[in-house]
Amino acid sequence: MLGAAGPFLRPQRRAGAEERRRRVAPLAASPPPAERGEEPLLRGIFEIGKRSCDVVLSARRLRWSPIVPESPAGDSSTVLQDEEEIIEMKDVFSVKLKRRRFVGQKKGGTLLGITIFKCLHKEENKLTDCAVHLNNLSEDHCNSWFRHLKEILNGFQNRPKSLKVFVNPSSHKREATHVYYEKVAPLFKLADIKTDVTVTEYEGHALSVLKECELQAFDGVVCVGGDGSVSEVAHGLLLKAQIDAGKGTDYIPAPVRASVPLGVIPAGTTNILAHTLYGIKHAVTATLHIVMGQRNVNYHFYLYKFHRKTVMKTTGRRKRKTKKKGSKDQWHKIQGHFLNVSIMAIPCLCSMAPRGLAPNTRLNNGSMALIVVQNTSRTEFIKHLKRYASVKNQFNFPFVETYTVQEVKLQPRCKSGLDAKENTYLNATSAEGNYPWNIDGDLMEEASEVHVRVHPQLINLYGVNTDDLESSKATCNCI
Repeated sequence: MLGAAGPFLRPQRRAGAEERRRRVAPLAASPPPAERGEEPLLRGIFEIGKRSCDVVLSARRLRWSPIVPESPAGDSSTVLQDEEEIIEMKDVFSVKLKRRRFVGQKKGGTLLGITIFKCLHKEENKLTDCAVHLNNLSEDHCNSWFRHLKEILNGFQNRPKSLKVFVNPSSHKREATHVYYEKVAPLFKLADIKTDVTVTEYEGHALSVLKECELQAFDGVVCVGGDGSVSEVAHGLLLKAQIDAGKGTDYIPAPVRASVPLGVIPAGTTNILAHTLYGIKHAVTATLHIVMGQRNVNYHFYLYKFHRKTVMKTTGRRKRKTKKKGSKDQWHKIQGHFLNVSIMAIPCLCSMAPRGLAPNTRLNNGSMALIVVQNTSRTEFIKHLKRYASVKNQFNFPFVETYTVQEVKLQPRCKSGLDAKENTYLNATSAEGNYPWNIDGDLMEEASEVHVRVHPQLINLYGVNTDDLESSKATCNCI
């Protein structure tokens, strides 16, 4: 059904109108629906950018073309179809009635028109918001358009209406609170998203809240912080899923999928997960991905299982078992002196490693990258580390081994005979507080074996697939 045009200010005649007449269509003619592939819902006149425009709304897009008078008297008008502009409705996240209010006036005011807020794609994967003002003084006209626009937006089912938000005020330079209230919260409010915010006060606070949280009241959970904060919230989501499924809180061989998606707002130091999700560390970009309900990513989570036994630690010597992707109970063993072992289920993009720490991994392919650095000189090891900051192959060294795996077990190799004295010494130092395992900076007490296994698609994430990001187009065949 076509809406009434409503009152509008007649524009002045422009120079060169005779030439323009040859390439315009009459205002009364509607664009053929068959050509557009969509039926118009409303058609009317608004002033946009100080020009009167013929505006057409369909379920898929909003488009408009400037209007110019055919004669100085303004007896008839034409539409400049070759100057048509289009907004895809899938890029719109909010629509508001625009009013003029006095200082301190919160309600009412003179209606000026409608403001449409859209998500704008910029360079380097960055998103920003912009506003388009459709000016018209008719209450009935604007209210009719406003209702139809809201109905279209409400039809996007994946867009959240209510979010549980965790803010870690200690992240990085203690900037997370500022990031949230200055950059994130205004966009949530603009999109009419209700939020329940917890500013965490101690390590494990988010975990304890999620264990008791009624998640069915929310469409998603958002973490504002660094990678450590995200890890805790992800842990809480999976733990809550286990509890709700009656499986308890112990290690589960087959964990339960989280009930709601997770959104990540970068406010930490490296923000590896945010870089991997959005291709950039940018709070507004991350927020708009959440607001738009873009969650075409499934995060495969890996869990640590610790076997607590009393064993000797041998400096730099480990025995490893790796399970190759696609194999059935086939384990490949390697052992030796190693400087570093990295196990990653995501590419781990960041500003310091533009290709990622594991370039060929993906968020949703069900495998991990195992990168083993054998014993070598300090100089050669530093060369390997420096390669991460460039576009060169960081694994092109004889002392670096890479594997694609689904499961990994790491065990210290116990010595005997001439090494008994070393074992006795190491056992004594462990009792004094030196533990066998240092995992991401955390000391794991009395853990003789670490078992890491990938569990695909446990958490749905707001974001885009890294394959679609320009920053991830560089590939390597080293893993």
